[in-house]
Amino acid sequence: MSKIQVKSNDRLLSLDFYRGLTMFLLIAEFSHLFSFFVMPQFQGTLIHAVGTQLHHATWEGLHFWDLIQPFFMFIVGVAMPLSFSKRMAKGDTYKQLSKHAFKRAFLMLLLGWGLYCIDAGEIVFRFQNVLAQLGVTYILAFLVIRQPVVIQIGFSMLLILISEGLFRFFPVEGFNNAFVDGENFAAWFNILISGEEYGGGWAMFNAIPTAAHTIWGVMAGQLLIGNFSAKKKLLFLFGAGLIGLIIGYGLSPFTPIIKKISTSTFVFASGGWSLIALALCYWLIDVKKYQKGVLFFTVVGMNPLFIYLFAHIGGAKLINKIVLPFSNALFGWTGELNAQIILSCLVLFMLWYICYWMYKKRIFIKI
Repeated sequence: MSKIQVKSNDRLLSLDFYRGLTMFLLIAEFSHLFSFFVMPQFQGTLIHAVGTQLHHATWEGLHFWDLIQPFFMFIVGVAMPLSFSKRMAKGDTYKQLSKHAFKRAFLMLLLGWGLYCIDAGEIVFRFQNVLAQLGVTYILAFLVIRQPVVIQIGFSMLLILISEGLFRFFPVEGFNNAFVDGENFAAWFNILISGEEYGGGWAMFNAIPTAAHTIWGVMAGQLLIGNFSAKKKLLFLFGAGLIGLIIGYGLSPFTPIIKKISTSTFVFASGGWSLIALALCYWLIDVKKYQKGVLFFTVVGMNPLFIYLFAHIGGAKLINKIVLPFSNALFGWTGELNAQIILSCLVLFMLWYICYWMYKKRIFIKI
């Protein structure tokens, strides 16, 4: 990292778009728009098929929605070498970068935990959401950011193998069924930390294997700001992504792809899709210069922490409450279901507009 020099005004527009699109989908969940797509009224239609992909797989399998958290963890990794290189160009030392990294990781972990306490109305110890998980993956990725590629790859593989081994060989009776919901190491670990299994199978321990996503993001970021041709960068990204897909899907008969406990095959498959998505964005936006409409999503990615927290702690519900009477008055004639869908679209638009307004006012909230 110390050898990379990036001008302060250099930006990867493709990364801004990728992050913005991912965040737009995340806040769309708070508008409840996607929940309408899987209603019985749409059974057997394209809308229902799309809606199914916009919800998590019940247990085994991989839906598009299962990729959103890996995308975000990966994107954070891609941004790390860009951000740290700019800080170093301004004179920051590695000690200062380390202090910043540990502080940021702690705050993400604290905020993620805080969201669970707010939802529960009491102090609980749950760490399954994306912010809490990032608090762990961020610092693990930082620990190897200055290491050679072979060390970065090796460390990510070690984390995945440790997780695979714990699931397969965990000796505690009742929790030694590796990939059975509620009967595996992840369920035991949840109980150990929080005193309850909680979360419908979602595992706190996921932060360890999915740290690979953030580490691979770091490697992709270092590649993109390195002295390579665009063609070579694309070949590396597509090639690495394809390898991830081959390993993930190829080994799925032996280790099932399960997002809720982040099995090794899930990490590889979702990591592969993350790399390919970045490659496509980079090729279309930064290489081919197809940039029309990119700003629509980019503004959401400029304040990802703020809009996620705002929507989560009640901002989306508040907007819904404010807009509801006006929406019903204008669109009630379309029928109850259609009026509800329109209301969700309006809530999503208002969440987007807050991001746009902050972008226009140059207000960017970071930690």
